[in-house]
Order: sequence, then C-alpha cells, then structure tokens
Amino acid sequence: MRNAARRLFTAGGATVLFTAVALGAGGEAQADATGSAAVGTFSYDLHGAGVKVPVGCFLTHSIDGSGKRITAQKAGVDCVGLAAAFSEFCNWRIDFTYADMNNRTYKVSRGKTHPECKGDPLRRNSAQTLPKYGKACARFYVNGKLRATQCHFITK
Repeated sequence: MRNAARRLFTAGGATVLFTAVALGAGGEAQADATGSAAVGTFSYDLHGAGVKVPVGCFLTHSIDGSGKRITAQKAGVDCVGLAAAFSEFCNWRIDFTYADMNNRTYKVSRGKTHPECKGDPLRRNSAQTLPKYGKACARFYVNGKLRATQCHFITK
C-alpha cells in the first residue's frame, strides 16, 4: 500500500468514506472527519507528452479538532485498481481553503507546486484556530487546473 489514504478504502474497491465522531458532554464537541471525493479521469500535457489519469483516484481530506480549533489537517490522493498502477501526477499542488457560513472564502493556504511526478501526493497543514464557522476544503490541482475538491463543515 502506497500511503495511509489507501487504508480508507475497502478491499472491494473505491468506497467513498465519511466519518464524524462527536465526544464529550458539555462544552464544545470533539469532532474528527475524513471524507473522499473522486478525481475524474483527465488528460494533460507534460513536456509534449500526453498523460492520462484513469478512473479510480480519490482526494481524501482529514481534519482533527474541536470547534474552530483544527489540531491536524491533511489531504492526499490515492488510486485503486488499474489507476494505482498507471497514475502519476506531475506539477501538482493541494490547497486548503476556508469559507464562512455564507460560503465566502476568507482564507487560502496555497500549497507548493511539486514539479516531480508522484503517484500518491500528500499535504499536511499546521494547527490553527479559525476565526469563523463554515467549511474547510482541500483542493487538488494538476498543471494549474482544479481536479477535485473535498470539504468538511465546521459548525457549532
């Protein structure tokens, strides 16, 4: 297995997984969430050579925290089936974006663009306290084009 994201999928295939756990009595709830979004098939040009990404890749985004406090956040792409054998992403980046309850983006943590080709891109973000409730999203880009988005709502 290439990375921890693959363990989120069942042996039977690409099952989209979402879990949320609320613990504790009184005060703010501890909430952890993991979700996946399919990366659709696409082709792109890399130094004059055509690269095709087949169906079977997923952007998985995990957040740990309590209320507006995020203690850990990561997002990565992993592939299953034939896509695992034939998919590499070049010139990729993962951004984390944060929007308020009215869906207005107020913060973007832009990831580094990685020129090397990688079959299992991964990005972690540092702990932080958000100024507003709303949603936190991971956005996966290849060659500057958005290929997948996965979001979690952060509410009271």
